[in-house]
Amino acid sequence: MLLNVIERGPEQITPDTAGRPPIVLLHGLFGRARNLGFFQRRLATTRRTLAIDLRNHGDSPHGLMDYYTMAADLLETLAHHNALPATLVGHSMGGKVAMTLALTRPGMVHSLLVADIPPARTGHGQFALGEQMLRVPFPPFLNRAGADRLLQHYIPNTDVRALMLQNIRVGENPGWCIGLREIVESLPNVENWPYIPEGYTYPGPTLFLAGGNSPYIRPEHYAIMRRLFPCYRLELIEQAGHWLHVENPERFAELLENFTERY
Repeated sequence: MLLNVIERGPEQITPDTAGRPPIVLLHGLFGRARNLGFFQRRLATTRRTLAIDLRNHGDSPHGLMDYYTMAADLLETLAHHNALPATLVGHSMGGKVAMTLALTRPGMVHSLLVADIPPARTGHGQFALGEQMLRVPFPPFLNRAGADRLLQHYIPNTDVRALMLQNIRVGENPGWCIGLREIVESLPNVENWPYIPEGYTYPGPTLFLAGGNSPYIRPEHYAIMRRLFPCYRLELIEQAGHWLHVENPERFAELLENFTERY
């Protein structure tokens, strides 16, 4: 499946940037490529960047989801755009997609940054959120302010609700503009971690970023992180939870830029 891509890059290519791999940004569950525009614009001053809508998200096609399928989507899309090998940057679900591709096709991944997700099964309320979203009744001729008021009853968290609002089609025939039913049906696969054959590793530079207040990456995950990604480093972003790039964007951008400049 070819995915929707937002591509940005420097106005002029210099000898220093001409040979650098492109940077690929992958959103999390219920996100979309344009959510990452703040980081993409910063990186694009010196590097070719591609922000991608994963299947069922943004403007990409819909279909059932698992990580091998989504990694295949990503590989096909990057090959289509002549963007391999690439530096992959993924948050949450996007991080699992990036890890899956890195482990199964390591030659296609120059370096890897994973934001607040371990290579393990995770489950922290996605089913409840998905079911809440399916229950939202959309009255006709809904505007953006009305959609925000409507979602307050179902999604009280302000940051999460702001992201969800970008997935709503307003106007005469409002509704979700994402493959919500396909997402909800696929949530067991999304929360899971795919089977990785014995001996598969990604030897390239790998940075895990964890929110200091997030329950996702825990000490019991360090052993599998080391086994699968022997060159990994872990950095904490204090005073941030799972949505660390939303809650502390400047620190996230600093660590992202330092990593991509080095690798």
